[in-house]
Amino acid sequence: MKRFWQGWGARRTPESPAVDGLYTAIVARGREPHWYLAGGVADTMDGRLDMIMAVLSLVLIRLESDAAGAAPSVALTEMFITDMDAQLRQSGVGDVGIGKSVGQMVSMLGGRIGAYRDGLAGGELRDALMRNLYRGVDPGEAPVAQVAARLEAFARALAEQEIAALLAGALP
Repeated sequence: MKRFWQGWGARRTPESPAVDGLYTAIVARGREPHWYLAGGVADTMDGRLDMIMAVLSLVLIRLESDAAGAAPSVALTEMFITDMDAQLRQSGVGDVGIGKSVGQMVSMLGGRIGAYRDGLAGGELRDALMRNLYRGVDPGEAPVAQVAARLEAFARALAEQEIAALLAGALP
């Protein structure tokens, strides 16, 4: 199956096969055209990365809410890191810059997890989306409202999803 981020690298954990289907589903969800067409997310490398990280963040928030999700959460994060490392290498980033770039992506992911967690707890993702998904560029009220509504509904559905089904790659 072709993924947005092509590389998979060699670093695997015992849990990696358990989250392979989930990671594939997250990337596929983040690449759905409605995010870019109706949602106004930039259809660029950065925009795609931001959208994938938004979906990944919500899944990681769900996994952290259940003891059974701890090890898969780590494996999923490691899979993301490995994938980003490989993508950067394919893009021509040299060995010297890889660590710094991957470190920045991991920091971005951590910041997004916190922002989306806080936004969901407060019942409003708009501010978090403006900072993290749209990077401060306002695409208009309708696109932001559309993305916020879809991500909030996704988060609610994830909360109801059994961990086993989620790990099998069945995103609600």
